[in-house]
Amino acid sequence: MDDLWPLAALRVRSGDLELRYMDDADVQALARVAAEGIHAPEAMPFTVPWTRGTPTEVARSILTYQWEKRAAVTPEKWTLELAVVRDGEVLGIQALMASDFLVTRTAETGSWLGLRHHGRGVGTRMRLMILHLFFEGFDGLRATTSAFDDNAPSNAVTRRIGYAENGVEVLAREGKPAVSRRYVLDRAAWDARPAELRPDVRLVGVDGAREQLGI
Repeated sequence: MDDLWPLAALRVRSGDLELRYMDDADVQALARVAAEGIHAPEAMPFTVPWTRGTPTEVARSILTYQWEKRAAVTPEKWTLELAVVRDGEVLGIQALMASDFLVTRTAETGSWLGLRHHGRGVGTRMRLMILHLFFEGFDGLRATTSAFDDNAPSNAVTRRIGYAENGVEVLAREGKPAVSRRYVLDRAAWDARPAELRPDVRLVGVDGAREQLGI
């Protein structure tokens, strides 16, 4: 697939952790991770509550979403859904999304891990890896992200990495209002990050990815 769909060769590696463009086997593994649970029953970190339902319903929502995003990639609008993999096991997803990237040089990050992989230091590392791809691989200038106010772990990781708060908005979540915090990280802040936030990262297949995305 690499010659027809260069994104298929995209890899971001750091130590024992890898972010990779998903083939069908990875998508199936990701669906099974989601079916096992992503968050506590009383929580909802997503605007669309796709994690509600039976394990089979949750798994199928992953399949349909991933197939949709894979087919919709264009230079004008794209979503890269990269599997988070350690020792051959898919742990979750790290996404990078952009519209009119060639004009704005801005992209949004989003991610989740299977519940049993929480609290193991993976969240910060995978965020640093996708930001390395964005800034160093794609010449991005401005990364954004968001999290609901009651999602303490996500907000803590975002602040630790060096994002600046960029306002709040009230969104409908399961029929009730919920405060979502917006964040932004520009190139200057990324370049100024401390040594402990500079893991060794290796990019594979970036030239092909840039060509397909028109960068």
